[in-house]
Amino acid sequence: MLVRMASNQQTRPGISELAKDTATGRIGVVMAEVGARVQMRPVGGGIEWDAMPDDVVAPPAREELSARLAIKNGNSRGGL
Repeated sequence: MLVRMASNQQTRPGISELAKDTATGRIGVVMAEVGARVQMRPVGGGIEWDAMPDDVVAPPAREELSARLAIKNGNSRGGL
């Protein structure tokens, strides 16, 4: 699910989708939108961080592929 932003008609990833926080360069999963912030969690799990909505974008294809591969590798090591 992509969320349409009214200000510049860009779309950003919705809840449970991979996204890039351009302010930090980190790739994560969108967990929620709380107030004026987007909460994101690292791909491999861990502590969530807050991002500004305008900084949350769909990751470039190469970075998304790398993140999905990291998730898959993590699942195979964990016995899932």
